[in-house]
Amino acid sequence: MKKLKSYYTHLRHHQSMELKWIFPLAIGSIVSLFLLFLTTLTSPDGTPLLPFYRSFSISSSVFIESKLHPLPVSYLPPPPRFAYFISGSNGDGKMLKRTLQALYHPHNRYVVHLDLEAPPEERLDLQNYVSTHPVFVRFGNVKMITKANLVTYRGPTMVANTLHAAAILLKEGGDWDWFINLSASDYPLVTQDDLLHTFSYLPRDLNFIDHTSNIGWKEYQRAKPIIVDPGLYMTKKADVFWVTQRRSVPTAFKLFTGSAWMALSKPFVDYCIWGWDNLPRTVLMYYANFLSSPEGYFHTVICNAQEFRNTTVNSDLHFITWDNPPKQHPHHLNLGDMQRMIDSKAPFARKFHQDDPVLDKIDSELLFKGPGMLVPGGWCIGKRDNGSDPCSVVGNTTVLRPSPGAKRLEVLLSSLLSNENFRSKQCK
Repeated sequence: MKKLKSYYTHLRHHQSMELKWIFPLAIGSIVSLFLLFLTTLTSPDGTPLLPFYRSFSISSSVFIESKLHPLPVSYLPPPPRFAYFISGSNGDGKMLKRTLQALYHPHNRYVVHLDLEAPPEERLDLQNYVSTHPVFVRFGNVKMITKANLVTYRGPTMVANTLHAAAILLKEGGDWDWFINLSASDYPLVTQDDLLHTFSYLPRDLNFIDHTSNIGWKEYQRAKPIIVDPGLYMTKKADVFWVTQRRSVPTAFKLFTGSAWMALSKPFVDYCIWGWDNLPRTVLMYYANFLSSPEGYFHTVICNAQEFRNTTVNSDLHFITWDNPPKQHPHHLNLGDMQRMIDSKAPFARKFHQDDPVLDKIDSELLFKGPGMLVPGGWCIGKRDNGSDPCSVVGNTTVLRPSPGAKRLEVLLSSLLSNENFRSKQCK
């Protein structure tokens, strides 16, 4: 697992060897050999005295807590903390709750939002669920935006909504490392223990964002047209409309485009909210009249900011498939896509229909959770007897119990951070 961090460190600090480094290198080699010797030592019961990796056992198809023996966290890199924003619209309340259950971990932070198009009773039902769930109440790490925003999918209101959630997460303490935006129709393919375990070996300044400056047809169909989003000033949702005049491509900054789904570092989110050199605000005002601005705003900001442009990993960490010919929205995933989702090694997938049977299969085979329950992890120490929820009894929330999903994710991240992929696919 340590090779994930070594990939990144090597790529960022690769320089030719100079004579002045020979002496420190020799000292470092001696120390390394000494540490390697220590790893061969064991205690009387056969336990390594200096373990470097989280070890885990797996069964072929069932998550069996008794077979998994997490190491004390003091031996390991400290787990990161994720800040999730999960959003939905009219009719998404039930699916949003299910996605939240699949993503929940006491170590993380969550903001959920049903937009103004959702009826009041649906928003109230979600609010009651968040405010009364015993685990959510105990840890106080799930917040709902109760004053709903009106969100137009193709307009800048979606960007504004994302920035709103990020600002709330910063105001709540900001003690997190990555901000991940998802919709109610997204679903995880790995457990949070898998994700926390794997990301604990990564530098915290990486930004996972699919991006390209080759905007192609989007120059004429998105960049040059001028649109107005009624969601900025109306109380009822309406589609965007076009202004007859067109505009030229910007010269003050370079346009980038990509996926609307991303995992952004806290330093970059801070920069987008505070905008201490004004670039985030300038770009935001430009994208207020840009069609499908969620697919361009963050990408353009990060790739034009010298402080962050070399921190990008060109991936949205999603499995998404499109119909042929492609439509405005991706293909809805089903049981026929299950193996391809696993083979992708992605931690998330979209889109799913509510209550599609493939979600039950993901729950049982990849997340090891029962219906209506949270995903069990190292923090869940209850029994499964008679269908009871093991997460109803809470243990140490920093103990991780990764599953086979951690190995899949490690392979993906190793590829993304490899020599041939990392630098060659950054902002250009």
